[in-house]
Amino acid sequence: MGNLPLEGLKVIDIAVLFASPTISQNMGDFGAEVIKVEHPRQGDSLRTLGAVKDGIPLWWKITSRNKKCITLDLNKSEGQEILKQLIADADVLTENFRPGTLERWGLGWEVLHALNPRLILVRVSGFGQTGPYKDKPGFGTLAEAMSGFAHITGQPDGPPTLPGTGLADAVAGQFGTWAVMFALYERDHKSGKGQVVDLSVLEPIFTILGDQAIIYDQLGVIQQRTGNRVPSIGAPRNIYKTKDGKWLALSANAPALAKRVFAAIGQPELIDDPRFKDNRARIVHIDEVDAIVGGWIGERTAAEVLQRFDEYECAIMPVYDIAGISADPHFQAREAITTVPDPDLGPVKMQNVVPKFSRTPGEIRWTGPTHMGEHNEEIYCGKLGMTRERLAELKEKGII
Repeated sequence: MGNLPLEGLKVIDIAVLFASPTISQNMGDFGAEVIKVEHPRQGDSLRTLGAVKDGIPLWWKITSRNKKCITLDLNKSEGQEILKQLIADADVLTENFRPGTLERWGLGWEVLHALNPRLILVRVSGFGQTGPYKDKPGFGTLAEAMSGFAHITGQPDGPPTLPGTGLADAVAGQFGTWAVMFALYERDHKSGKGQVVDLSVLEPIFTILGDQAIIYDQLGVIQQRTGNRVPSIGAPRNIYKTKDGKWLALSANAPALAKRVFAAIGQPELIDDPRFKDNRARIVHIDEVDAIVGGWIGERTAAEVLQRFDEYECAIMPVYDIAGISADPHFQAREAITTVPDPDLGPVKMQNVVPKFSRTPGEIRWTGPTHMGEHNEEIYCGKLGMTRERLAELKEKGII
């Protein structure tokens, strides 16, 4: 390890799947010691999701990178007592069980806070620790639907559309990361005490959806599906198909950008046309704007369009799949995808640590361990002082 900004912080991750483990992944990337606790027989459900190679789960390799994996059955009293030992000097505990589960295990906030007054407890759940839905099963898919995301996503004449990845969980994971850091700052610079972070998967994705709440409150308007257009922002803003069957994303809602686009397509006079003179006028005549701009793009190849628009400094880029991302020189120069050695698969590529720090950048020190309990001896013997005989006894009893 180099000079990583979170060195010295200890995080215990007893969560499963995606949202809460993303928090500990982010903290591990920047140097925190993350101890990942899994059930000794079931393991983390993320091990069973997504693509595999030679029986090895690939998504797991990313989300569990920089984590030390141990096994512990928290349903058993002996396992609960061992967790208390781990928590005694920890800075953060992340969990995402249904509300009330920790309390049923005798590990509620009052117990944990008395054991370690400086502990930050991050409780991630589908709908939060309070409210009429708190006991319902909660998953990212439900959050993407209830938040309004699916309602505004898709074509006007099509159905509500869910994202093609775990978006709500990912967003919640990022919110949770900065929430933990806020709580740590408050603890270390103000009160000296820990606290509970109550994070639902539903509320973060609802929060990022813009101005819908105030528009509905003040104007009674409910946003509808508009495809790739965002009329509240402006026009032209869409995805256009080129002559050679490729797709380009264009954003030109600002007056200067619209002027450049009209100049690039050889019709600079359009900016003086009353229908297109400003953003509000272009929104009213958005079909005409798209027909003009899309028609010009559709008669040319992607390379021709990009070269022409670059000459006029227009905001346009290709719609990429992962192959396009991997081949793009900007992604390569920024090292957005990095190569990491893996003991099972050899060199593997994955998204790099973000954001970039000038003095204390994060780093991927190892990929997610394939074998459950890979760090049992290091943690239980090295940190808790157990003997190997005790470790064998716990394994025989099914505690680890």
